[in-house]
Amino acid sequence: MSGRARLALCAYAATLLAASAMLPLIDSVGWMVQAAFLLAIQSGVGALARRVPLARPLTVAVQAVVGLLLLTVVFARGQALLGILPGPEAFQQFGQLLNAGGEDVGRYAIPAPATDGIRLMVVGGVLLIGLTVDALAVTFRSAAPAGLPLLALYSVAAGLSGGGASWLWFLLAASGYLLLLLAEGRDRLSQWGRVFGGASPPQGRTTGGYVPPGGNPLAPVRTGRRIGVLALGVALVVPAALPALNGGLLESTGSGTGVGPGGGTISAVNPLVSLQESLNQPEDREVIRYRTNATDTKDMYLRIVALDQFDGTSWKSSERKVTDVPERLPQPEGLSPSVSATELKTNISAAGSYRQSWLPMPYPATKVDIKGDWRFEPEGRTLVGDRRQTTQGAQYSVSSYLLKPSADQLASASPAPAALRREYTKVPEVLPDVVKETAERVTKGAANDYERAVKLQDWFAVDGGFTYDTQVDSGTGVAAITKFLEQKEGFCVHFSFSMASMARTLGIPARVAVGFTPGTPRADGTMSVGLRDAHAWPELYFEGMGWTRFEPTPNRGSVPDYTRAESPSGGPSNPAAPEATASDAPSAAPSVSDSCPPQARRLGDCGAAVPQDLQPPTDSGVSLKSVLGVGLGVLAVIVVPLLPMLWRMRIRARRLSSGGRTPADASARTLAAWLEVSDTAWDHGILPDESQTPRKAAARIVRLGSLEGEAANSVHRMAGAVEQVLYAPEPKPGSGLADDAERIRAGLSAGVSRGTRLRALLLPRSTVRVVWVASERWTAFTDRWGVRGWGLERWAGLLRRPSRQRG
Repeated sequence: MSGRARLALCAYAATLLAASAMLPLIDSVGWMVQAAFLLAIQSGVGALARRVPLARPLTVAVQAVVGLLLLTVVFARGQALLGILPGPEAFQQFGQLLNAGGEDVGRYAIPAPATDGIRLMVVGGVLLIGLTVDALAVTFRSAAPAGLPLLALYSVAAGLSGGGASWLWFLLAASGYLLLLLAEGRDRLSQWGRVFGGASPPQGRTTGGYVPPGGNPLAPVRTGRRIGVLALGVALVVPAALPALNGGLLESTGSGTGVGPGGGTISAVNPLVSLQESLNQPEDREVIRYRTNATDTKDMYLRIVALDQFDGTSWKSSERKVTDVPERLPQPEGLSPSVSATELKTNISAAGSYRQSWLPMPYPATKVDIKGDWRFEPEGRTLVGDRRQTTQGAQYSVSSYLLKPSADQLASASPAPAALRREYTKVPEVLPDVVKETAERVTKGAANDYERAVKLQDWFAVDGGFTYDTQVDSGTGVAAITKFLEQKEGFCVHFSFSMASMARTLGIPARVAVGFTPGTPRADGTMSVGLRDAHAWPELYFEGMGWTRFEPTPNRGSVPDYTRAESPSGGPSNPAAPEATASDAPSAAPSVSDSCPPQARRLGDCGAAVPQDLQPPTDSGVSLKSVLGVGLGVLAVIVVPLLPMLWRMRIRARRLSSGGRTPADASARTLAAWLEVSDTAWDHGILPDESQTPRKAAARIVRLGSLEGEAANSVHRMAGAVEQVLYAPEPKPGSGLADDAERIRAGLSAGVSRGTRLRALLLPRSTVRVVWVASERWTAFTDRWGVRGWGLERWAGLLRRPSRQRG
């Protein structure tokens, strides 16, 4: 196996070893197998391109195109031309999948399911990192900078796992990078000859291979060790600076297997993780628009999911069984026919930018008409998308009850069933005593659970001196509840969590619902719901009424009529809007027919008038132009800082190449190699001076660069070869110029500080030649076409190279 093939294989292995750090983040290893297979094809194409051989930038471009085609076949085959060529629809599919993947990352806990969006992110990321490592280490023959993308890959994985990544993944990633360095060092040294590790040879005797400046054959090994130790140290520090996803962006409960056709379980996610972010958005972007035949929309809360489990760290949804969506949903648990229940109908349209797996609906829904793969979770009366089904652009119709229990009915409610009471009154043992003590103090004197619930609601919303503030820390555990009760400031999460917890300590079954408040009325009779309408509220169970909404958060939503001392007959749907009268109610929202018998109306058998159809919100989600713009921006941030280094590598490789066989070609190679030595010295702080002869220039480089031994001899040999080309009647170009140039570069690098070495690598001074060439071409253009008076002459003059720095 050739040295370059061995280096390519090590680059492939190093990428996969670094990518293995992401294995704990996803609950399936199938993505890793897929990434390894696609990366092998991409790397193999690079090996073939280098054997042709193609120009180095062209080799990288071919690999990038092949990687794009592979991703198209795997993730956007149905939208591609001929199933393989990516067109606008394929790129739009990529954008949708990336957007979905980002939301999945914010939805699921570690390990997250391998959804299409997440798989595209990780597989595409591995291909991109693999391409970068292969280009730097193999195509451009510089393995040390290739550690940066490998480090980024491992650091992201370690950061996402909260800094708790197993040491095994760290060792694998580190081993991959050190293996790459070792392969490159072996490849380079094999071009010079064997390196002997014994004692220095006796005076007058030469070694069988190259000995670095200073006579120490182990210097390259020590340099490799230093690079490796530095990289490993950075790898330990960087993850600590990254945000941990230990329940913040990735939050879920249970270990369900997902949803399957006809049933299964759902590991319910916690949508609270994005609630505070939604409330603090600088722009209240519309996510839902709906039209209802309710005469009053103040109680039209759109409920997403119920959180019924409190383990001391946060409120979560339990793992529940799901079924197919029935034609008509079962009767709500605990609802008695004696409770006033009017059935309403609501047409809902979700924006293209609103994507999540739970369906917002009025509660309690009785019938849902929607297309797509949706499943019904009976306990929470919610609909959840099957696998990749989301609310994006969904249009659906929901029939629901508007329940209006009386205060007397709530006060006289019989005890809840024993099983339900056991499940929904559980509190963690770590819950501080102050929570129950405060609940008992606030509800002192209450005669029943209803009065206790109203006293808790009023204490939070009115009497307790609490302040609504969305900027406070959104903790959800017992510590956050205790802090909230002391400082008395927070937002809906704190109010709902605290009231539900206190209700449970009093023996009242309680849970937390998450969704949206009714929204804002529009001139066309529809209601508009924005991100800032996101909300959380407690639901308490009363036998005969079922799960009943309370509103402890001040200045948010509306307080239910059945919790008021005097229940008004109606109210405006928005505090800022005037109360609607019968004459100005929209025609699309008729009330229930008066001919319906009262008993049937209570049971919801009268039905409701069908509202008008809706036009979907105008927000269609992330556009292809935005995706391409962001992608190009990210690419520019990554690539632009590396352009000087990549250009310098390309120029060095071209100057030291062995192309051409004629005497003229040999002479040109000698001069090009000498120019490379001059630029290498320049990169390390020795300015070029063409006023000197090659011999004097060589002596100057040796003196200022503190070169000794073979490095110094190499400079003089190359100067002699240049003089042969320039002055000898029959030039005899020297041999081994590339090896001499490499020895000189190693000697100059060894004699300068780390900062100078780093600058010589990442921002070499000799790249200013690009600016000089541009200046000369501009001058030639203006001289030829007589372009004057544009005010550019002064700037062009600043770009021209100094007279003593030509070359």
